[in-house]
Amino acid sequence: MKRLLMAAAASAALFGAAGAAAAGELPRAQTTEIISAVDRNAEQLGDTALKIWSFAEMGYLETQSSAALKDDLRGAGFTITEGVAGMPTAFVASFKNGTGPIIGVLAEYDALPGLSQGAVSHQESLGAAAGHGCGHNLFGAASAHAAIAVKAWMQAHNIKGEIRVYGTPAEEGGSAKAFMTRDGLFNDLDVALHWHPGSSNSASQGTTKANISGKFRFYGTAAHASGAPHLGRSALDAVESMNNMVNMMREHIPDGTRIHYVITDGGKAPNVVPAYAESYYYVRDGDPDVVRSVMERVQKAAEGAAMGTGTRVEFQQIGGVFSMMPNEALMHVMDRNLHRVGGISWTPEEVAFAEGIQKTLTSQVPLSSVGEIQPAAIHMDGAGGSTDVSDVSWVVPTVGLSTATFVPGSAGHSWQNTAAAGSSIGVKGAVTAAKTLALTAAELFISPDTIRAAKAELNQRRGPDFVYQPLIGDAPPPLDYRLSAK
Repeated sequence: MKRLLMAAAASAALFGAAGAAAAGELPRAQTTEIISAVDRNAEQLGDTALKIWSFAEMGYLETQSSAALKDDLRGAGFTITEGVAGMPTAFVASFKNGTGPIIGVLAEYDALPGLSQGAVSHQESLGAAAGHGCGHNLFGAASAHAAIAVKAWMQAHNIKGEIRVYGTPAEEGGSAKAFMTRDGLFNDLDVALHWHPGSSNSASQGTTKANISGKFRFYGTAAHASGAPHLGRSALDAVESMNNMVNMMREHIPDGTRIHYVITDGGKAPNVVPAYAESYYYVRDGDPDVVRSVMERVQKAAEGAAMGTGTRVEFQQIGGVFSMMPNEALMHVMDRNLHRVGGISWTPEEVAFAEGIQKTLTSQVPLSSVGEIQPAAIHMDGAGGSTDVSDVSWVVPTVGLSTATFVPGSAGHSWQNTAAAGSSIGVKGAVTAAKTLALTAAELFISPDTIRAAKAELNQRRGPDFVYQPLIGDAPPPLDYRLSAK
């Protein structure tokens, strides 16, 4: 795997000029037509995004959120296949007009636990279990309405091919797209498109960190913590022993590897020796093979902790995702269309809202930056987080963008982001994303040379001997992984 990643980095400059030259540009009138179609549906896009924001449903529990997107797509004439890859809230929506390219648009809609927040510029919890601190309410709505605009354009000009929307739940740790990839749902795609809410407008592409996550459940023996502690075997002691061993391990793992954990259950009362305790771990690195190796060592630490405390441990893997495979040929198309759409303009009321949020931030980035398009570039440093979009990117050429839906300077997964995702500034960023996705999809339908260049680049980057072996293994989707967070 490391050889493949090195080959990907070495070929980063190989396809840039070719990708730009191969693109067949969309006629100006059709560009205007598609942008106008998104604008006409902007109110419905915003209504759906804010509905999903109010539902704030966590991974694999997004019943209402998934239904809202399916309603919009079904109303626009898409055919819906529900419950794909063994996930009740996953779906594929399709419009097909004869034989031609198959372009997929990814849609997310899960919320994060512990980030309940009102759409106000000061911290104010709504008392819910979760909130859209990553803006996936915007993600899902914009992707669906981008596809709706593309469908209208295909019908108007008799464009041959198929546009699909993949409803993908549980991106936040649930690895839904990895299960969908494992089940072959992307195998016949020519290109996959995605986007993500952010603090700037950019079509830059880059690698991410591969990730394996899982829950360690320890089982001991309850006893009175003061009257008969010798009769107890503490599951919490086992969790803490494991954590201590893993923390010492950090000195002896490759640079750049990340290990995070939380104790999700440490007992119920101090005077009862806990018979059950649970910790939830992530291991990340740019190289999937390193992730596998380090997680195996973490599991050994758990086994040692159980032996040393007289308890028993079970491990449930929750997720597993690859590192992102960027595509420069597609980046040029996405960047060109993002420039056609342009930056974002806020009203005085929206500026005041953003200024209120900015007062709570440590980084004071100029708010005017939301009106700019950042230069597009390929980044191979593997910085940042993880995403299950990565698995898709290893089997089909994949490209994404970010738009300014959050206040510049905001941290990811924060109450500030939740507030912005439920406001008009979040919706404006989503509309910008929908226009860019729609234009990019349309251009690809009429640009077979670009699709060929993108596929050649993917094959070059991943190497001739690559076989997709999912990090999730053979287990079914962990549909209950968020239930304990409710």
